Amino acid sequence: MIEAIKAPIRRHWPRLRLRTILLLTFVFVAALPGVGALFLRVYENTLVRQTEAELIAQGAALAAVASADWPGSRGPDVPPAARPQSNPGGLAGGPLSTIDLRTTPVLPERPAATPVPGSPSPDALAAGRRIAPLLAATARTTLAAIQLLDPAGRVLAGADTGKAYPALPEVAIARAGLPDTVLRRRSDYRPHTSLEWLSRASDLRIHHARPVMVNGKVVAVLLLSRSPRALFRGLYEDRGKILLGIALIFGVLVVLSGLLSRGIARPIEALGEATRDVARGTGRMPAPPRTAAIEIQALYADFARMAEAIEQRSRYLRDFAHAVSHEFKTPLAGIRGAIELLEDHHATMSGEERHRFLANAAADAERLAQLVTRLLDLARADMAESGAAPPIDLRSAIHRLADANRGETVRMILALPRSELRVAVPAATIETVIGVLIENSRQAGATAITLAADAAQDHVVLTVSDDGPGIPPGDRERIFEPFFTSRRAAGGTGLGLAIARSLLAAAGATIALADGEQDATFLLRLPAPRRISVDGGAPPVALGRRIARRFTAGRQRTRV
Repeated sequence: MIEAIKAPIRRHWPRLRLRTILLLTFVFVAALPGVGALFLRVYENTLVRQTEAELIAQGAALAAVASADWPGSRGPDVPPAARPQSNPGGLAGGPLSTIDLRTTPVLPERPAATPVPGSPSPDALAAGRRIAPLLAATARTTLAAIQLLDPAGRVLAGADTGKAYPALPEVAIARAGLPDTVLRRRSDYRPHTSLEWLSRASDLRIHHARPVMVNGKVVAVLLLSRSPRALFRGLYEDRGKILLGIALIFGVLVVLSGLLSRGIARPIEALGEATRDVARGTGRMPAPPRTAAIEIQALYADFARMAEAIEQRSRYLRDFAHAVSHEFKTPLAGIRGAIELLEDHHATMSGEERHRFLANAAADAERLAQLVTRLLDLARADMAESGAAPPIDLRSAIHRLADANRGETVRMILALPRSELRVAVPAATIETVIGVLIENSRQAGATAITLAADAAQDHVVLTVSDDGPGIPPGDRERIFEPFFTSRRAAGGTGLGLAIARSLLAAAGATIALADGEQDATFLLRLPAPRRISVDGGAPPVALGRRIARRFTAGRQRTRV
């Protein structure tokens, strides 16, 4: 159901710029008070109640004067403050204002007064004559229509004197001793402005009936009526001020939208353009604008790091593809040449020559197979997911590797602390990396390989060194590059150290060649599962040099 409603909305939803959305949002928020005042009739209802309260106050004052001046009165008499709930008349009594445009029923226009037989009592006529000038003066000042009626509904003072309103519900309630206020239609209403149709109170008139009590008895009824204050007429009269206020508010909204545009919209647009340039390979990430929000500046920094990582990955892929094509060309050329020679001179070749060419092709095919296998290993290492590995005992892993690699040509020398060394690196990664280093040392002609470990604050430094010829100074910067090898003629692929570095990086570890050393000394920085405070937390390279110097100084060694 909800998706069925959302689908057409999504299809027809317009594409808007962020600055347009900000401006529309500000305009909507600024218009909410006016919308609430106009369409929810909040302010208009307040004006109606204010008019009712004025009529109630006028009626109370005039009723008190009439009660005190009535013939035979012992003083002003006040009617009850409320009427029974069972009375079906309009809302009245209690607070001064009781009218609510939303809930109060609207009665038809008040019928015209009609002549009735009989005449008022002499006391009522005398009281009407005395109070008539007061009613007229009050009506001229307050613009309300005020009439004094006897209990039978005859008009004693005011308009339509001598006629009567015998069937008005508000008058009937007042004769019972309770004040009452009702809303009635106006037949003489004519709109003065084009906006008055929005008002519910424009064609209404408030009627208030109040009893005049003398010595506890209702002797007359005051009937007051007035149109409520015109909301839209006041708005029309003050239209200049209102339009000026709207213009000022809209100007402030435009300024705020501009500030937010400079802080959010424009930086995002610039970031999008820069991102497209980076994707095309024709640009680089710009510095974040000073006016941008802190979150936008952080987004710029994140995109810059991402662009740099993408560029590094692109360079890596380009160099990697170039190296792969170069590495594959030599064995493929050898295989193709052998095949062509065999095809062209197969009949004239001796058996020994055919065997030699086939052996060369087989060696090249074996090299291709080895390259493919190592490339798969490198791809798995590069794609390995980073994450916390369960802690392992490094000493046990090193002892297993030493036992597996001991032989007559190479001896393993271990310099490990007696305490347990726990690292957060998978055991398979440790075995693969150390296996690569041992194999490289063996192929370089080393006769002794030394493995030493020491703990720092939050990591363990593992040093792997040998007594071989070492690494030439010109090669020390390139030994971790894929396909770089000094033993290509002997079948080396140059991928072992690249695989080792990728595996360690996935586990949060690092491998580096010790600085200032002529021999092959590698430093492995392995994260520990907990902080270990040994040797004051020395840097791994300096710590590795100190470990290496222990061996040359004749420290105790364990031979396996």
